[in-house]
Amino acid sequence: MKDQELRDNHGRLLGKIKELNNGRLELRDHMGRLKGTYDPRANKTRDHMGRLVGKGNLLTTLL
Repeated sequence: MKDQELRDNHGRLLGKIKELNNGRLELRDHMGRLKGTYDPRANKTRDHMGRLVGKGNLLTTLL
């Protein structure tokens, strides 16, 4: 997966999802602040504090 930019209807950058070397996905907002991570092996999404958000890739719900 390539890095993915998330934009609103007006083309403004909301955040970016980046694939890390360990296979996890990391979501950062438009200011570069970590919003959460998704681990496909465990199929769990966690917020920036490491708290479980839910099962599956729920990164976009953290924006």
